[in-house]
Amino acid sequence: MWPAYFCINKERNNSMDYKILGIHHITAIAGDAKRNYDFYTRVLGLRMVKKTVNFDDPETYHFYFGDEVGTPGTILTFFPWGNRVHQGRRGTQQVTEIGYAVPEGSLEFWRQRLDANNVIYNNVAEKFGEQYLSFIDPDGLKLELTVPKKADTRTPWETDEVKAEHATRGFHHITITTSKMDATARILTDVFGYRLLEQEVNRYRFIIDTVAHASLVDIVEVPGEAAGLVAGGSVHHVAFRVKDEASLMHFREKVIAQGLNITEKIDRNYFYSLYFREPGGVLFEIATDNPGFATDETVAELGSGLKLPPQYEGYRRRIENVLPRLD
Repeated sequence: MWPAYFCINKERNNSMDYKILGIHHITAIAGDAKRNYDFYTRVLGLRMVKKTVNFDDPETYHFYFGDEVGTPGTILTFFPWGNRVHQGRRGTQQVTEIGYAVPEGSLEFWRQRLDANNVIYNNVAEKFGEQYLSFIDPDGLKLELTVPKKADTRTPWETDEVKAEHATRGFHHITITTSKMDATARILTDVFGYRLLEQEVNRYRFIIDTVAHASLVDIVEVPGEAAGLVAGGSVHHVAFRVKDEASLMHFREKVIAQGLNITEKIDRNYFYSLYFREPGGVLFEIATDNPGFATDETVAELGSGLKLPPQYEGYRRRIENVLPRLD
C-alpha cells in the first residue's frame, strides 16, 4: 500500500483556481557557448527562442531553446560559463535526466543522427512501457528521447535536418535522484498537486492531471548514494508552470506553509518567478506563462538578436564585445 502522501483529493484539487501546469522550463549549465548553441539548434533541431544574458552575470549568455514560440513545457535554457565552470557529477539532490517526447518510429532516426554526430548514447531501452533512447550532450548532461504511450500532439519546430516526423515535441519527464524520497514527494503531491502514477523498483513516476504534456516527474530513490555536484553538464533548476502572478503568489503561500524559505517575486522579463529549495536539495522555481517571449521580438524574429535586461542596456557594447561569437 502506498503511503498516504501519495494520495490526493482530486475533487478538491480540480475545484481550485490556482494550479501547477506541469513543467515550465529547465535550466542547465554548459561550458563552451558555441558548442552548446550548435548542439541544440543543429543536432537536436530546437529553436533558439531567446538569446539574452545571465541576470547576475551579464558577461555570460542565457540561451533559451524550445518550439516556435517558446511554449512552456518545451523550454530548455543554459548558462554557458565557458572555461570558468568545472565538470559536474550526477548523484543525489539533483535533477539527473531530462526526457523529451518524440514520435513513434523516430528512435532509429535519432540513433543514427547521434551516431553520425559522435554523441555518446545507449541502446534503446524501456521503462513504464515506453521505449527511450538516452544520450549525453557535449557537456555531459543526460537526456532521453521517449516515445509516449499516448502520442504527443504538440506542434514541433522543424529544421532542414530534423523534420516533424522525427522532431522533439517538448518535455516528457524529468528525473530527480534522491537518497530519501518522502519529503520531495510531499512537495509534489501536497503542494503542487501531483499524484503517484506508477512504480518500477526504486523509480516512482508522478503525474499532474492539469495538462496533457510535460506532466511527469520521476523520483529515483538511492539510499547511500553520494550527492551530485551541480556544475558543467548539470541541471541548475527546474521550473514548474502556473498561469499568472495570482497563481504564483498562491503557491508562494503554500511553500511558506511547509516551513520552507522562498524568494520574493522576481521579474525575469519573459515570466515572473519564485525560487525555493525542496527538502531533498533540488532548486525548484515556479514560473508564469505571462508575458511570454514575443514581447521584445516578433515570433518570426525570436532568438535573432541579443536581448538585454534594462539594467544592462547601457553596457551593450561592452557586453557584446565580451560574449563569445556564435557564427
